Amino acid sequence: MELVESLKEIQRKNGYTDQQMAERIGCSRPYYNQIIAGKATMGPLFRLKANKAFPLMATRTSLFKRKTRETDINLELNIDGSGQWEINTGIKMFDHLLSQLAQHGRFDLKLSANGDDQHHLVEDVGICLGKALGEALGEKRSIVRMGDASVPMDDALAAVAVDISGRGYTVLELPFSDNDMAGFATDLIRHFLESFTIEARLNLHARILYGINDHHKAEALFKALGRALDMATAIDPRLSGKSPSTKGLLED
Repeated sequence: MELVESLKEIQRKNGYTDQQMAERIGCSRPYYNQIIAGKATMGPLFRLKANKAFPLMATRTSLFKRKTRETDINLELNIDGSGQWEINTGIKMFDHLLSQLAQHGRFDLKLSANGDDQHHLVEDVGICLGKALGEALGEKRSIVRMGDASVPMDDALAAVAVDISGRGYTVLELPFSDNDMAGFATDLIRHFLESFTIEARLNLHARILYGINDHHKAEALFKALGRALDMATAIDPRLSGKSPSTKGLLED
């Protein structure tokens, strides 16, 4: 059943037809339809072919826990989710922004976190989420690797580009005005993104092009990050399990 749900999710995320899925697996479309509908028994040959056609199907999840003298964090991440979230950090604005990341990245994210102050908590959530993403991606075989998105939010426009390169590097242009963030310091957004990027080992270029309201700027930014990551983490079946790099591997 888990394999069937994974195939459905891959088909949905990539917009493949039943015929395209059947061709990639190497079976007939009617048989593929019967498997997906639960009307036929999945044989070992079908399972073998499906895993070969779509490696990483059922492996892209991570459970991550981190407890220090400053914070206590429990996190569950499913890259191939549907944008479901259960998030409680004790900081409502931060919860709101992380929910945008999950929803628009189509990640399933469960997160509970508490800490002695906002700075430590936001930093450590960034560390944990970055490590969890890297762990869930594993060897990063067959991923698209790069993604970008521009997202408007009323008066604001944000643009994000990512490369899951194995190297952590961040370029940020975040002109906040310190308004309408419910006591959440806008500089913590920069700190979160830098911590996340280093641990996820990816390149992140993020820019708020314009806007007046900081809430709108931040929300557009996290939505764009989610969209870019959804694109970059998607499986490209044309790679057939290979690394998306001329070097043959992405740095760990």
